[in-house]
Amino acid sequence: MVLDMIAVPTDGQIAAGRFVLRPVRRSDAGLFALYAGDKRVAEATHSIPHPLPPGAADAFVTRAMGGRSDEQVWVMDGSATGLAEVLGVISLKPMDAHKPTHGQSEVRYWVAPAFWNTGIASEAVKALVTANPQKNCTIFAEVFQDNPGSARVLTNTGFQYLGDAETFSVARNGLVPTWTYVKKLA
Repeated sequence: MVLDMIAVPTDGQIAAGRFVLRPVRRSDAGLFALYAGDKRVAEATHSIPHPLPPGAADAFVTRAMGGRSDEQVWVMDGSATGLAEVLGVISLKPMDAHKPTHGQSEVRYWVAPAFWNTGIASEAVKALVTANPQKNCTIFAEVFQDNPGSARVLTNTGFQYLGDAETFSVARNGLVPTWTYVKKLA
């Protein structure tokens, strides 16, 4: 694995060190299905079901590419530096879809298990926060309390702990205790 190269972004991409954040492509569906179909990935998210139903990855790609969602989605793409074309996914979802200029969004991300503990998630979150494509003044994040690695990603990128809560996980079919974080940008 190449770890010391820097990826150079092209139009519509965000530089993230060893990789770029780029828009979703139709060709990503197969790797999304493979990675998001992994129980460990699904159970670390709010919305990915497990097992992943047939067509779910294609439907996600269609929503992400079609602009019919209020969520902006990027692929963590390391192909320019010898890493995998899809390392994971990161997104920003405005907190109030009816007021897109309100300036508050939630960041969500997942990384394929083969790339866990390599700093990929931290680089992606840092790059997205730095680029601030939605011109947010505040970005929130929520992680499951049984996923301290994801919490470290947030604290390593300057997020501050806000409090405990709980949220529903589709893959777990139940409420899961969470930690909520905030990053003030303005």
